[in-house]
Order: sequence, then C-alpha cells, then structure tokens
Amino acid sequence: MADFNQILTPGTIDDGIINVVVEIPQGSTNKIEWNRELAIFQLDRVEPAIFAKPTNYGFIPQTLDEDGDELDVLIVTDEPLPTGIFLEAKILGVMKFEDDAEVDDKIVVRPADDRHAGDWLNSLDDLGESWKQRVEHHFTHYKDLKKPGSTQVTGWGDAEEAKKVIHESVERWDKR
Repeated sequence: MADFNQILTPGTIDDGIINVVVEIPQGSTNKIEWNRELAIFQLDRVEPAIFAKPTNYGFIPQTLDEDGDELDVLIVTDEPLPTGIFLEAKILGVMKFEDDAEVDDKIVVRPADDRHAGDWLNSLDDLGESWKQRVEHHFTHYKDLKKPGSTQVTGWGDAEEAKKVIHESVERWDKR
C-alpha cells in the first residue's frame, strides 16, 4: 500500500477541490483509521450498530488538525465508498467539532464529479437541516457509552470557512 501523505497533495484548496482518502464507509460500525507511522489502515475498534457512520469518513493528506491527526472529512454520497480509495472532492463546508475539548473539525464534501446525485450540491444549505441534524446527533452521541458528554458540535461553517481550516491544517503539517 502506498503512503497517501507521500503521494497525494491536499488538492487545489482555493478552487474548492481537495484530495480525500476514505477510511470508513457510510453505515459501517468499524472505526478504521489511517496509521501514519505504518502507512496502513488499522481497525481501532468496533462500535455498536446504533453508532454506524451516517456518512463516509476520511481525511485530507498532508494536513494536521489541532488534535494531531490528519484533518477529517465527511463525504456525502448515496452509497458507501470502500476503505482505501481516494477521490477528488468539492468542499461544501465544515462541521465545527470538539472531542475531549480538542478541536477536531470535519470538512464536508461531495465527489467533485457526481453525475448521479451530487452535482447540484454546492453548499451545506443544499443538504438541508435534517441532514445536519442527523450528523450532529451522531457526533454528539457516538461516544456516549464510553465517555458521555465528551463530544460537541459547536457550529457549521461555509466553504470559505472550510478552506481556512484546511489551509491552517496544511500549515501545521508543513511545520511538523
């Protein structure tokens, strides 16, 4: 397997297109994480079915969020995407998030070329309030069995705010 942080760039952030690597398929209860030191995907844990991921989940190569991991991404598609693929994705916005009082933001994207369902998605508003509520509920409660109250969605930002978060994460990667 290739080291995604060696072969992929974050993408053309200012144009709104980023490279994303899929870790967890939508609907999965397997918490799969990219292990940067080993350059391989690793099963971290298996969650109860009630905590299945509401979206595909991944990361942006060559970024570091404030929690020390690559910057997380929520990938909106009609079907699950397999672990280990990468895609070019259009930035829709950002879910502002804290995990154990650490900033752990999630960039919201869709495939850059989604002729089936997504080319009409251009912002978080296009996803609707019920989508945001479902995702917010998941991330507010997915650690309730282990550590209740340790996660909190603090708000949502548009594509411009998401680009700012990505640029800051690229700067942290470059300074590591």
